[in-house]
Parts: sequence; structure tokens; C-alpha cells
Amino acid sequence: MGVVAYPLSSTVVIRYQVGETPSGAPIIRQKSLNNVKADATDQDIYDVAAALFGLSERLVIQTILRKNFDLIDE
Repeated sequence: MGVVAYPLSSTVVIRYQVGETPSGAPIIRQKSLNNVKADATDQDIYDVAAALFGLSERLVIQTILRKNFDLIDE
């Protein structure tokens, strides 16, 4: 028949700047939020990440969504 993808939980990775090196290059760190519901919308995930880091003094550089799927050959 074919392969079917079943969504599993996802992970949000937020990359943020914590400072600069003596030469002026940014120092980047990241924080992962695991076990995000598979049915959460991209906009909701982004809004929650922005709200959480809105409480921080850190500058968000990038928000990454890693979606996981279970591939089944049916």
C-alpha cells in the first residue's frame, strides 16, 4: 500500500544570545522544550516560545520546530 506518517511529539529549540566574545562575535546558547503535543499549531508553539523568552533579557536569534513522525509501511 505505502508508508503512512503518524505524528509524535515534537521539540522546540530556541537559540538565544547571551553575550559577545572579546572580538565581538555573538555567544549563542539554546534551550529545548520537549514533548510538544503533535496537534499544537505552529503559531501556538511560536507564541508560547515568544512569551516565555519575553520574560528574559536574552535576545532570541532563532526558533526551531523539530517534528517527529512514526513511519509505518501499510
